[in-house]
Amino acid sequence: MNSASPARRLAVALLLIATFAFLPAAAAAHPHVWVTVRSTIGFAPDGKVVSVTHDWVFDEMYSSFATQGLAKPGELVTRDIFAPLARQNAGGLAEIGYFTTLKIGGKTAEFGPVKDGDYWMEERPDHLVAFHVDLRLKTPTAPGQYFSLLVADPEYFIDFEYDDNDPIALAAAPSGCSASIAKPKPLEGQDQQKLSESFFTNMAPGTNFGFKMASRVIVACP
Repeated sequence: MNSASPARRLAVALLLIATFAFLPAAAAAHPHVWVTVRSTIGFAPDGKVVSVTHDWVFDEMYSSFATQGLAKPGELVTRDIFAPLARQNAGGLAEIGYFTTLKIGGKTAEFGPVKDGDYWMEERPDHLVAFHVDLRLKTPTAPGQYFSLLVADPEYFIDFEYDDNDPIALAAAPSGCSASIAKPKPLEGQDQQKLSESFFTNMAPGTNFGFKMASRVIVACP
């Protein structure tokens, strides 16, 4: 595999990233990809919520696989080199809502199409792969007293965890708005022991176990 051409490496990476959108339920298992998340929620001058911007950083194993052979030794994989993968990623993830659930006033907000320039991927100096995407709401929505943001894979193939130091930012939010992270309840010892490959393989469709394991962003506004 190390001797494969850059084009071949990119094709293999495309197949891997495609599993995010098209992984059959029967193949789901405990996390095989880990992503650290930072999100920014954008507001319009009138105080309505208009966007969610994600910056995801992939784990070392996935990053090593995705970048292998795409750049010369000693060089980082740039956004230009990653552009085909970023485009495939954006297109596939759009079909499943970017694993993003934004609920305002009890309703799930819908996002508009992501355009070129709204997303990119690159290899960071620490050799981890970063993915950036700017999601714009189809309809700008007043925040109300509070709303929530969830980033999670319901099948739990991918483990999304908010960054410990800089998880969430509010851009141009009305005065007094604040954001906090609500972490899931820890599993009991007996439930923790159930988290095996067979447990997830035999899990009934629609169980949405990944949602139960994910943290939520809670935004409160006066």
